[in-house]
Amino acid sequence: MTQNFLFLRGMVIGFALAAPVGPVGVLCIKRALVNGRLAAFCAGLGAALADTIFGSVAGLGLTVVSSFLLSHQLLIRLIGGSFLIFVGIRGYGQKPSAEDEDMSSSGMMKDFVSSFVLAISNPATILAAIPVVAAVGALGLRDTDSATWLVTGVFSGSTAWWLLLSGAAGAVRSRFSPKILHLLNRISAVLLTVTGVFILASLGLKYLLP
Repeated sequence: MTQNFLFLRGMVIGFALAAPVGPVGVLCIKRALVNGRLAAFCAGLGAALADTIFGSVAGLGLTVVSSFLLSHQLLIRLIGGSFLIFVGIRGYGQKPSAEDEDMSSSGMMKDFVSSFVLAISNPATILAAIPVVAAVGALGLRDTDSATWLVTGVFSGSTAWWLLLSGAAGAVRSRFSPKILHLLNRISAVLLTVTGVFILASLGLKYLLP
């Protein structure tokens, strides 16, 4: 497998893992509505890092990592669900700015970490990544060079998706009035909160009931 093909295959994996619009996608859109494209893209980069970890675990056969994540998914998803509720409730009253805000380094890092926590809190993504990795023929890589090109490709593919999403959300943002943006922000905050409640409720049904 040539290095170029590995990189391209990694990009396909990263894009495929990132493209489904879930809680992190909603968070990215919410950031775009409130703060603009840069904030949304920073949030997307956190998710891209999580996608890279999941894709790499599947492609490189890192069973120790995957076993750890899957065996501790109760705690991980508990943290993720609670964090979603916190982000949703906290962001419900935020008012979108009329123009893209200048983000401080601490603000960008906060968005990055928030999306990473949400994305990594779903260890089952590893199970979804395995068939994607298998479909592009990138399972079972062993040498360092091949692994490096695959991991770089996964991150690049995922980043490309978040760049597209943040750009599209930012473009739509400029077309709406502040009142509509405020309504959309509240809708996204409610979606995040409901998703967090659903995750916690599903955990209760799965692990607490006999």
